[in-house]
Amino acid sequence: MAGKLYFIKTNPVVAKINLYNTLCREEEHVLPFLQDDKKTSLELIKKKMLHHIDDVSKEELLDIFRWFDARCQADPEEMQGQLFTHGIDIFHEICGTSEVEAFQKILSDYEKHSQVSLCYKADSETFNPFLIYGIFFSGLRNEKDETDLYFNYLKSSYSNLFSLAETVYQENKSADMPKQEMYRHFSELYDSTKFYKGNIVMLQLL
Repeated sequence: MAGKLYFIKTNPVVAKINLYNTLCREEEHVLPFLQDDKKTSLELIKKKMLHHIDDVSKEELLDIFRWFDARCQADPEEMQGQLFTHGIDIFHEICGTSEVEAFQKILSDYEKHSQVSLCYKADSETFNPFLIYGIFFSGLRNEKDETDLYFNYLKSSYSNLFSLAETVYQENKSADMPKQEMYRHFSELYDSTKFYKGNIVMLQLL
């Protein structure tokens, strides 16, 4: 799981049933992956799960991921399938230190200039403009031209975000980053969330 950034949609109904019951049934296996005062931590996670999985903190979700990773014997596909059946849908991931760092840099610059903080969890209405900005910024870095219909379709509708991306692009022209990969990630993330209503979780595993 090292060097990965996961993008997650949650299903509170499924998590309330499947994940809660699995936590209760496999309590002794879960406890070693929790922080100090493990028993209390588990009871708190279970209580949050009964209300809404989005109440779980970043640290608690990381603990759950570590447990599932061990449970699935470090098989990424098996883990992703198991998480999905427990209400945690990994719909996109960025792998590799350089690509994760590039994404985090784009996010940091966006937060700085837009004065919007996304944290590790954001509602779709807040997350969506960032993805459009990311398409513009990475598109400019990738020297997208008029033949890129997707890039230009969004540009005509979101001129303010395009202007912001242009400003930040001029400030970071000399910075090195995986250009084509970033444009692909932002495009795929936008495709996966443009009609979605709910929270998006960004969870980085080092």
